[in-house]
Amino acid sequence: MLNKLETRVNEIEALHSKLLLLIGAPGIGKSQLLADLAARRDTSVLKVGAELGRKLANLPQRQRTLQANTLLRELASAHATDGLLLLDNIELLFDRSLKLDPLDLLKQHSKARRIVVAWPGDIKNDRLVYAELGHPEYQEYSLEGLVPFELNKIN
Repeated sequence: MLNKLETRVNEIEALHSKLLLLIGAPGIGKSQLLADLAARRDTSVLKVGAELGRKLANLPQRQRTLQANTLLRELASAHATDGLLLLDNIELLFDRSLKLDPLDLLKQHSKARRIVVAWPGDIKNDRLVYAELGHPEYQEYSLEGLVPFELNKIN
């Protein structure tokens, strides 16, 4: 699985939006696969929830909304190695109080470098989803222009 992922990571280099989404059920191994890729590429995984959350916690609520994208860009620059950024635990990006569009934000960042992200959702009816319908953070997106990498079983 790691070899297939690495091949896909190399292939997205030529794309305008260099975003690859690891998609699979919780506990299927997305985080471990990212960690394995990080070890192979001699880089680290940016755990967005912990690191961005720590930076945002020091700001008043109004500033969090204004600074979230900038702080994520700074963290991304610090963690990217050889034009590759690995992201995990991105659930914080869906927090309604931050007023972000997580997928759009990731696409914007992927114009500058390849990004591999563990997507904390699923594909349902040919749509990329986060959370369940009715949940306050529910998001649904078209798969058009995206590069999904589905994990169908625990490795």
